[in-house]
Amino acid sequence: MKSQYFKVIIALSVIAIIFVARLAYLQLVTDRYALNAANTSIKKEYVIPQRGVIFDRNGKILVGNQPSFEISFTAALMKPDFDTIGFCKLVNITKASFIKAITGLKKEKYYSKLTPVTFIKNISREEIARIQEIIFKYPAFSIVSRPQRQYEVSTSGNLLGFTNQVNDLYIKRDSIYYLPGDIAGMSGIEKSYEKELRGKKGINYIQKDIRLRNVGPYKEGTLDIPVVTGKDLTLTIDYDLQKLAEEMMVNKFGAVVAIDPKTGEILTLATGPDIDPNLFVGPEKTRNLYKLQTDTLYNRLPTFDRATQAAYPPGSTFKLLTALAGMQMGVMTPDTVFPCGAGFNYKGVRIKGHGGAIPLIPAIQVSSNCYFSYAYLAILNKYPGNPGKSIDEWAKIMHSFGLGKFLDNDLATGSKGLIPDSKFYEKRFGKNWKPIRAVFNGMGQGDILITPLQLANYTAAIANRGYYYTPHIVKYIDGKPNPDPRFKVKHQTLVDKKYFDFVLNGMEQVMLHGTGAGLKSQDFTQLAKTGTAQVPQGKDNSIFTLIAPADNPKIVVSSVMDHAGFGATWAGPASTLVAEKYITGTIKRDYLYKKMITSSFMPEYKRQYIEHLKKIGKYVPPKPDSIQLKRKADSLKAISDKNIKAALQKKSDSTKSKTKKK
Repeated sequence: MKSQYFKVIIALSVIAIIFVARLAYLQLVTDRYALNAANTSIKKEYVIPQRGVIFDRNGKILVGNQPSFEISFTAALMKPDFDTIGFCKLVNITKASFIKAITGLKKEKYYSKLTPVTFIKNISREEIARIQEIIFKYPAFSIVSRPQRQYEVSTSGNLLGFTNQVNDLYIKRDSIYYLPGDIAGMSGIEKSYEKELRGKKGINYIQKDIRLRNVGPYKEGTLDIPVVTGKDLTLTIDYDLQKLAEEMMVNKFGAVVAIDPKTGEILTLATGPDIDPNLFVGPEKTRNLYKLQTDTLYNRLPTFDRATQAAYPPGSTFKLLTALAGMQMGVMTPDTVFPCGAGFNYKGVRIKGHGGAIPLIPAIQVSSNCYFSYAYLAILNKYPGNPGKSIDEWAKIMHSFGLGKFLDNDLATGSKGLIPDSKFYEKRFGKNWKPIRAVFNGMGQGDILITPLQLANYTAAIANRGYYYTPHIVKYIDGKPNPDPRFKVKHQTLVDKKYFDFVLNGMEQVMLHGTGAGLKSQDFTQLAKTGTAQVPQGKDNSIFTLIAPADNPKIVVSSVMDHAGFGATWAGPASTLVAEKYITGTIKRDYLYKKMITSSFMPEYKRQYIEHLKKIGKYVPPKPDSIQLKRKADSLKAISDKNIKAALQKKSDSTKSKTKKK
């Protein structure tokens, strides 16, 4: 019994010794608690780092920094005899505005009397020069230099993103780093590479007297933490290509995506409508952001990145994957001929055919809806009486091409689209669903949805004959190759390499003699597939995807244009011009370029918007303005005067005729 008692005493003694030793270490050896005594004599002053600069792949500066100034407020330094009127005159605000601002700051969640908080933002150099001569009279307020983004380009707002003050959610995610008033990336590259771009704050420990006035650096600055500038980023983007794509997307909704199939590097990620990133800086920043985020006219949604977030029916571009899946699943060969003499006609479902009864390569060339509907029906009937098993096998093949899932890349936004499986159709039609219910998937018109980025990615997998690298946007970080291991992995699809040559041959025929022949170039070879996807809102979506050059693919370009019409007419020129610029270094087919930059689909978007408003009973016909009314009145008067004149002339002629007869 005594031995157990002594064991307890010994254990408690050891624990006590450990606690005492730790306490002595913290108080006598380190400065941790000395620094925490900042409530009385030592204060932290944070030094905000410059954010990293963003370059394109050719070294062009896209985003830099410029000095920005603000005035901060520390409540503990406010004197009872504070001259409110004098301060308001100094910073050009009213007394009412001053009181409202101070009251608002005190209500904020993270407010503290000892912590400086932002009082006025975005003050010009000239104003700061004037203010700093007198602000010493108001110790509760001080001038803070906080770097602000400077955009060297006027496009690519969705791609580059913007910075803004952190909110509660941001602070909660990283409360060790962020304080109220701090700036962080909110979208685009600025958001996805926030930790690299932001750098590390410096900390200066300042000793203060009993009135909280600066005495000097604590321990001569030996405990200060130096500021670390943010890391520079070199994007995979070629801005010349990016700008070209954005020019062609003016007055159009949709996206143009270009990828280097050998590396997965994104060369172009353009979306329409585009945003000028300069709207994200300056005194009008908040108002501009609100306008952009609430601009829904004609379904514009400019902050919605259609290249990565919009999920579209892929149309006939998907026939390439139907062919590959059909061959891999063993339900067809390149020589298989389906009964398409009179089109697809099966159990009451009729689909118009192209080219009659032909094998695979000519079917790709002419984009036969009939052929690929029968091919998909064969896929669904691989296991007779069990379409669920068949479609799940097909879905796994689609997933291996990066469809129906997030691509796990370094972009701030993304959508996984939709690849339906057995659960999808069982939920919709019940367990005994029939294959004919899903047959439209074969030509890319059923329930399949993909993003433009996914379209470019699976085209890259076809170019590589069965593999792809995850598409990514950053090439170098501080001059060193992006270390992210995700972008070094070669993703193998579930389709054997031997089947890709047949599909690539069909894509070659599309450009030589098929639906894309009008876009053939004399300067480089192309493999492509057109797509015209029917959508319920109005005109078809125009879709096109290509690989160039044919023998040694260097670029894949995929384009989607909402409600534009045929794939070869609109998305096709956009894709081939981007490829031409990248391969030859210039635009040689100027007539195509002029066609693209001068065309507009806004009338179609407006028509659809009006139809939508009418359907929901919210359409209000526009009232004609005074100029229109005057023009109409003048027009009617002119018509009336003309009619009167004609009548008088007719009467005069009649009188003369009668006189002559007499």
